[in-house]
Amino acid sequence: MNHLYVHIPFCHRICPYCSFHKHTPGGTDMVAFVEALLKEAEKQPLKPRTIFFGGGTPTMLSEVHLERLLRGLRERQDMSEVAEYTMEANPRTITASKAAMMRELGVTRVSLGIQAWDEATLKTLGRDHSPAEAEETWQVLKAVDFPSLNLDLMFSIPGQSLETWRETLEHSLSLNPDHISAYNLNYEEDTDFFRRLKAGEFREDEGRDADFFNLGIDLLEAGGFEHYEISNYAKSGHRSVHNESYWLGEDYLGIGPGAFSTVGGKRWHNVKDTPRYMEMTLAGENTAVEVEELTPDQRRTERFGLELRTARGLPLQMIAPESRRMLDTLRDQGLLDFDDQFVRLSRSGKPLVDPIAVALMG
Repeated sequence: MNHLYVHIPFCHRICPYCSFHKHTPGGTDMVAFVEALLKEAEKQPLKPRTIFFGGGTPTMLSEVHLERLLRGLRERQDMSEVAEYTMEANPRTITASKAAMMRELGVTRVSLGIQAWDEATLKTLGRDHSPAEAEETWQVLKAVDFPSLNLDLMFSIPGQSLETWRETLEHSLSLNPDHISAYNLNYEEDTDFFRRLKAGEFREDEGRDADFFNLGIDLLEAGGFEHYEISNYAKSGHRSVHNESYWLGEDYLGIGPGAFSTVGGKRWHNVKDTPRYMEMTLAGENTAVEVEELTPDQRRTERFGLELRTARGLPLQMIAPESRRMLDTLRDQGLLDFDDQFVRLSRSGKPLVDPIAVALMG
């Protein structure tokens, strides 16, 4: 098992577009929460190559609790082969001493959730930071010797103009990050944004999405970034190894409330109830629920949906003989190219990755 994901579900405020398992801390006993995570980690010793702390907001934990968690994890896992150790963070949750502690305890990569650099878009997204606070946090991180720093951005947000998106990209480039993630807003079920979409307050527009997407490619590639996955851009040597493991279908273990795992053809997630997760874990009970054996068809569908998103592309051998004619058609339309090993999307094909994947699956 090469990849470990640690889920921290806490956020200061619940963003109206986010569908991940998350909540405000409320009266959570943070000492007990950290102990529960460490107890789960102790039951499943690994020798990971990548570790990823996601959420929620992992850096919302106090410096004391986060240090206890990071030190405890080092005591329970063989860290000798860790090549990448990522921590997601939000503005206003990082101090100079917390950043220095994270680096001292092995964190090599921080991904800062900026989303936008203008007040109006941040307000629409329900973010609890200002542009100035975001930049202050970025400078705190830059002052520490993290090998890779990432900015997370979003586009096609209600009310966001193409010019505002351009300004966000240009300002992000001026900060000289090593990696930029640029996500097209999706309207996920069980979110306030989805309810507003269904009520007619918001609307989806594929043409608008494509304009935002293409502007991102233009500016970020011109800025020296490789577009190595539909939503991700990296300078040389700064790809997210952990996220690439998902896109390439490698096994991973998740710990924490609601965390997903895929191991040996089985997938499950931990109970999506933080107090219950803590109670069960500390009592030595198994928190895995909805355990399923992935069928060959499920795995094939996932491979089409994920590997086609990457710069490497989808192995040609995955395309069934009866679908080979579709390859020629899509190439003639300028949407993809292929050689004797891989099928890769063209610039024009990238915004259409999902329908192209469906067409090639047959």
